[in-house]
Amino acid sequence: MGRSVINPLTKLNMKQQLILLFLLMVSPVFLLHWYGNLKAEDLLKNQVTNAYAELIKQNHALINRDIDTIDKVTATIIQHPSTQKLVPSGAEAVIERVRKYDAVDKLLASLSIPVNGGEAVYYSLYVYDPEDYYFFAPKRQVLQTGVYFFNDSTKPEWFDEAVSHKGSGYMELINGNKNLSRIQTLAFIRAVNNTGNGDRIIGVLVATNMEKKVREALHSVSLPQGHLMMFTDWTGRIMTSTQPELAGTIAELPPGASVDIDHASSGTIEAMTKDSIYIVNYNRVMNQRLIYQIPVGSLLKQQNELKRVIQFITIAYMLLGSVFLLYFWRSLMTPLQKLAQFVRKYEPGRLVPETPSRRRHDEVGVLMAAMYDMARRLNALIHYKYHMDLKQKESQLQLLYQQINPHLLYNTLESIYWKSTLEGNTESAEMIKELSKLMKIGLSRGRELIRLEEELEHAGAYVNLQQKRYSYEFKVIWRVQDAAKGIRIPKITLQPLIENAIIHGVKLMGDDGEIMITAAVEGERVTIKVEDNGYKQADIGNMERLLYEEEADHTLGYGIRNIHQRIQLHFGNSYGLSYRRREEGGTAAILVLPATYEDPLPGTES
Repeated sequence: MGRSVINPLTKLNMKQQLILLFLLMVSPVFLLHWYGNLKAEDLLKNQVTNAYAELIKQNHALINRDIDTIDKVTATIIQHPSTQKLVPSGAEAVIERVRKYDAVDKLLASLSIPVNGGEAVYYSLYVYDPEDYYFFAPKRQVLQTGVYFFNDSTKPEWFDEAVSHKGSGYMELINGNKNLSRIQTLAFIRAVNNTGNGDRIIGVLVATNMEKKVREALHSVSLPQGHLMMFTDWTGRIMTSTQPELAGTIAELPPGASVDIDHASSGTIEAMTKDSIYIVNYNRVMNQRLIYQIPVGSLLKQQNELKRVIQFITIAYMLLGSVFLLYFWRSLMTPLQKLAQFVRKYEPGRLVPETPSRRRHDEVGVLMAAMYDMARRLNALIHYKYHMDLKQKESQLQLLYQQINPHLLYNTLESIYWKSTLEGNTESAEMIKELSKLMKIGLSRGRELIRLEEELEHAGAYVNLQQKRYSYEFKVIWRVQDAAKGIRIPKITLQPLIENAIIHGVKLMGDDGEIMITAAVEGERVTIKVEDNGYKQADIGNMERLLYEEEADHTLGYGIRNIHQRIQLHFGNSYGLSYRRREEGGTAAILVLPATYEDPLPGTES
């Protein structure tokens, strides 16, 4: 045999093991601090980049949601009957043209209001009117919203591009008016087609002040100090930014942050330089890019703060560990050493001294009290077992005394049987013989489980006694496999089932009555059936309730419930008694038992 491995810690006492444990607990903190200083910057950059990559997707989705809302509002304006009627024509009276103009102007003003406390978007409609049919309307934009008419000489520079988009909206930096001053604004521009004649253009709808709407979405995200967020078109021109003065300029990005033809229609690109981290979320369909520029210095500043926190935690951890080491040594180890001393010296049955540290209510106090109390209970259990062994011996003697009378009765019946046989009373002698068999097998030498062969002999004696006692003429058929005769079965199991078959089945049928007892081994189970062809329909429901319900109606009888419970107590809940109706008429009682044997099967080696 190989030598067992010796644990070197067993050579150390508890004090040395505790110090070793403290060193093992403190050493990883120093290693972690050293390794963290080496890897913290790279890990921080990667983690922050991944986090902001997810954040920029949500931020871009929020901006696109606002743009989609503006797109739906422009669709509502375009499809509005007042807008569709605003087609320059000299066939209408001036007053009618004024009404149409006023209706559209009010519609645009009603939609150019802030929603939920946010920034307002101002809607303006530019209508091509070369014949100056709407001479009374303003020819140039004086307010942030309204309807304006123009001719070839006053046509806005973005009008033709808007028409070329064929009704699709797009974002563009344009010059607008605010308080009679020209300002640069981000606008959502969309051509207005005539729904009655799709080839005809009514004008162009412009939603201005979009830079504030987008900037409002940008400010909903919190980034480190010194960050920059830019919303650009596909060429890189900044349409709006967290620094408004950058609008209209071209965003300068490192080579790794550019989008080429190999990229998908939408996605996120990450790039790092010495000074900044760039995260770009792009959408080719919308021709938009959202860019985060995060300075590395602000991240390293946070890292240095984190380093100081780790250093403080390390020092505090060491101090706290020292305090705990001292506490464990003085408060825990001393009582545990006393407890170990007691356990080594304790012998069952010896007097247990008073429990030390009884006033302690922590785990050590509970452990010591439990150990001393367990020793006392063990002493009490030893004394109790000693007294119980004496009582068990006395009970066995009493049981032997109680069995004297049944044995005396059995021996007396045997004597009467021989005397009756000698005197020629053959039938009486046979009845006495069957009764003595019942008594003999019922005793079974104190055994609860007997061989099926013995149980069949007991049941056969009962059947013969009943037929002779009441002159019953029913038939009894026995079909028992030899392999099943050796299995174990609780004694007096078949007799109550046969009794039920007689009383509730074939009692009044004369020689038409038939009871069949079968037993067959099926794999690891044995199935025993007691069937009758009785003319009365048995109430299977009542029988099942009696067998399986806890609060059964005991007025229906105890016998079959007793059989079912004894089988389950001996062999488990997978076995027991059940009832069913026979197709030929009558009732079948079915016993399922495990194929367990007292003796080897015939023909096998013992």
